Formats: sequence, structure tokens, C-alpha cells
Amino acid sequence: MKRLSLSRFSLIAFLTTAASLCTAQTYTITDLGTLPGGTESGAQAINAAGEITGCATSGSYFEAMLYSGGIMTNLGTLGGTVGQGNAINASRQVSGYSTNSTTYRAFLYTDGTMTDIGDLGGGSAVAYGLNDSGQVVGSAVTADGSNHPFLYSNGTMTDLGTLGSPGGNDWWNVATGINKSGTAVGTSYDALGNFLGFVWRNGKMTALGTLGGQWSQAFAINDKGQISGLAYTKGNASAHAFLLTGKKMIDLGTLDGPSGTTWGLALNDSGIVVGQATVPSGYHAFIYSGSQMKDLNKLIPAGTEWDLISANGINAAGQIVGVGYIKGQEHGFLLTPR
Repeated sequence: MKRLSLSRFSLIAFLTTAASLCTAQTYTITDLGTLPGGTESGAQAINAAGEITGCATSGSYFEAMLYSGGIMTNLGTLGGTVGQGNAINASRQVSGYSTNSTTYRAFLYTDGTMTDIGDLGGGSAVAYGLNDSGQVVGSAVTADGSNHPFLYSNGTMTDLGTLGSPGGNDWWNVATGINKSGTAVGTSYDALGNFLGFVWRNGKMTALGTLGGQWSQAFAINDKGQISGLAYTKGNASAHAFLLTGKKMIDLGTLDGPSGTTWGLALNDSGIVVGQATVPSGYHAFIYSGSQMKDLNKLIPAGTEWDLISANGINAAGQIVGVGYIKGQEHGFLLTPR
């Protein structure tokens, strides 16, 4: 934003105001609604075309959904009554989980068909991340009852291993994001029982470190290799969202003072992070851009009656999806930059 000014002092004043306006970008908000007969919904991810996946009620159960062009479609299930879409790629493929008659199963939805992508020998699996090549990551139960992160590619599910997890059903190890190069991120326990965010590439899992504490989690990775997640601060005093670029982990701060907690749940290729933060009244959705964390509730038109509690996905255009409350009901939302 460039304007002519009458003096050096008025120029300084204008630039200060312009910087404030740029960081306080506002959004229009769209209520995604629900499936026929339902009352609730939630949005988990959005692709470059603005197509959204998540879950919605159709009666009394949550089921996986696809929202496109103002229409919400029920993706069905694998035979059970519960499902959720967790990621969507450029080809409108969706990864997520659904129940069958007995347990949770990971699925890949392609061209109207939901496919069970298998497990690691223990009978159950959940899918989270998905890239444009159709590679899926998630967590599956192994034969000994442990949960291990997996990569599903070309019809084969591969165990990515752990950071030394002791094993057994008390240890949750999961891959939550994958980029176009096939690099995956997630969370794993080490041999001492500490959980740490990891990056997996070329067959090797590496711990990401922390913000001075003992623990961390990685939730998402973009095509530039930047990673967002949560890490504990010195003395495990609190847990803050982070943005990792190369080997530098940046503390994104909080909305609730030094003791607040934030989760960096998603990011786009511009390194803009969205997620969830504690506030005195509960939880609010946030955006981190231009070295500032902002409450998304303050960036939507006044009087909408929305309480945005979590931002779960963001695309290249800066559109954001998540979950909030509108007139007491939990609904998925879409924010579009104005």
C-alpha cells in the first residue's frame, strides 16, 4: 500500500496504520451447514480449489463429508455408522477414517468410492494426511497391539517405525501430514517414554526437538518442507505452536499469556499457520502471519454470532476451514479473505 504524504511525520503515521491494517486482514464467513437430518458439522481440510472435507451429522452419527460448490455430500462409510474426512488433495481424493461392523478403518475416497486401505496386522487404522500423488499417512495397530505411523502408497501400507517407543497399546505413534515429495511428519514416543514430533524422509525418522521442554508434536508439513506443530517450553511450563523452517523452530506464542497453550494444526506454502489456542473462555481459532498471532474471532464481521474454536486447514489462497459454534450448534466454517 503506497500513498503520497505531505511530510516525513505523516508518512511514518501512515505506514504504521497501513501495517496494522495489513495484519488485521478480515474474512467473510460461510456456514457449511450439515447433512440432511443432522445438526452438527466440522471442517478438517481444504484444497486449492476450495473443496472441503470433514464430518457432519446425518441423524445421530458423524459421517465423512465433502463440501463443494455450496453442497455437502455424504461420502458414506465402510459399513459402520461413524466417519471423518481428514485431508483432501487436488484430485478430490479424501483420506480419513470410518467404522466397519467392528472397528475403525483408514480409507481413501476416490471418484465416489471409499476404499479400506488396510492395517499393520492389528485390525484397526486411521488415516490423516494425503498428498496429490494419493499417498496417505496415519496410524495403524500392529500385531503386538502398538500404534505405529504408516505410509500408504501404490496399494501398499508401510510401517514407518518409531523413535524407540516401548510398544504396547499405551503408546500412540502417528503420522499426520505428508507433502508432495513424500516427506511425512507426526509424533512418536522414544525409548524413555517422551513423545516428540518427527520428520520421516528417505526411510529415516528424525526427532524435531522442542522449545526447551521435553515434548513436542508435529501436525503438518508444506511443500517447502516447513512444519507446524506444538512444543513444550523450558521446564515444560507450557506448550506453544511452532513453525519449523530448516533447523530453526520458531515459537509462535499464545493468545492467553505465557502459560497459554497453542496448537499449530495446518500451514500453507507461504508459511501461514492456523490452529487452536486457549483463551480465558475456552478455545479460539488463530492465524499466525507476519510474525503475529491473531484471534480469528476478531477478524470476522461483527454480529455474526460465531465463536470460532479451531482452525484446521488453510490453502494457498488463504481460505481457512475449521470448527466453531453458531447459535449454540457446532458447525464447520469457511473463512475467505476479503
